[in-house]
Amino acid sequence: MRSFEIDTPRGPARVRLTDPAGPPCSMLVLGHGAGGDVDAPDLTAVHDVTVAADVRVALVTQPYRVAGRKAPAPAGHLDEAWTAVLAEIADPALPLVTGGRSSGARVACRTAAAVGAAGVLALAFPLHPPGKPERSRAEELPADLPTLVVNGDRDPFGVPEPVGAVDVVVRPGAVHDLRRDLPATAEIVADWLRRHGWAR
Repeated sequence: MRSFEIDTPRGPARVRLTDPAGPPCSMLVLGHGAGGDVDAPDLTAVHDVTVAADVRVALVTQPYRVAGRKAPAPAGHLDEAWTAVLAEIADPALPLVTGGRSSGARVACRTAAAVGAAGVLALAFPLHPPGKPERSRAEELPADLPTLVVNGDRDPFGVPEPVGAVDVVVRPGAVHDLRRDLPATAEIVADWLRRHGWAR
């Protein structure tokens, strides 16, 4: 595992990069939620299972969190920093899968085409603010790219509907943190990657 910083137009971002034991068959880049960090339990579980499945995994900390702020930056700033990081770390020889949890999932969805992602992983995609289903963010999901959404059936941020190339897996009893039965959730992700030839 290597940790390093990358300068972006919004300040330095931090990257934690883990290579698998064997040759990687893809690269998975994950971002954190709005007030959280890359050590969130669901990101950790997915990291561990996918590295074991021969995926190179990068965990990206947005500049506002590196600077010690809890309040998230505006969406445009998040997307700009994320895109700058991907331009530095993406390997043209490997399929690129981008993703994250909650706010990080939204960033990955909005920028997937711009960064040349082959697929998107959206953990706890926040379909709408709690109690405001009329403010849907469903249009952010990239319906033309293989996308896996994993949400809990008790998530107050809602659960999107599958559309186009978007697969939605609903985890019973799970809320927004997806902590319930994390090993099974991580295996769902690994199986999806394998189906597309992005993991062994």
